[in-house]
Amino acid sequence: MKVMIDRDGCISCGLCAGTCPEVFQMADDGLAEVYRAPTGENEEQVRMAADGCPVAVIHIED
Repeated sequence: MKVMIDRDGCISCGLCAGTCPEVFQMADDGLAEVYRAPTGENEEQVRMAADGCPVAVIHIED
């Protein structure tokens, strides 16, 4: 699984970092970023974060 965030569209809501802090974090500029690759253990949380993103900027490639 590969996960990317279109940071240009991020609204800094923090849902992704709250849902899966093992993969997402809020960067110094206030926008979300992927800071660690997903593993099999947190794949479901990554998908939940992508599905819950209010601006749909989290993209997953399987």
